[in-house]
Amino acid sequence: MALLDLLGRRWALRILWELRDATLVFRALRARCDAMSPSVLNQRLGELRDAGIVALVPDAGYTLSREGIALLHALAPLQGWAARWADGAPRPDATRVPGAAVISASSRRRARPLRRTRATP
Repeated sequence: MALLDLLGRRWALRILWELRDATLVFRALRARCDAMSPSVLNQRLGELRDAGIVALVPDAGYTLSREGIALLHALAPLQGWAARWADGAPRPDATRVPGAAVISASSRRRARPLRRTRATP
């Protein structure tokens, strides 16, 4: 299973976020994850454990493994970018991404489908 596929699944990143500071038993983790059903939480925890990102410590609960901690460190720059984006940091009016649509400051917060561009022969 590819890492982005796993992290793209509903609630996976939230579980990692909640385990960043503490080892949590199932009920405490579920309480921190708002409306997540127990079956989905159990499924995600199993997938994250199979991937070696989360570990189950007997009589203590779920915790990030060494790989999970390394993954959080790798994602740290993304958190910084997201904070700047949320604060509306100055950006160029438009940036052209090859093979993608023009992304402008006025459209950065709305989810819009990307327009396909045709390749020049």
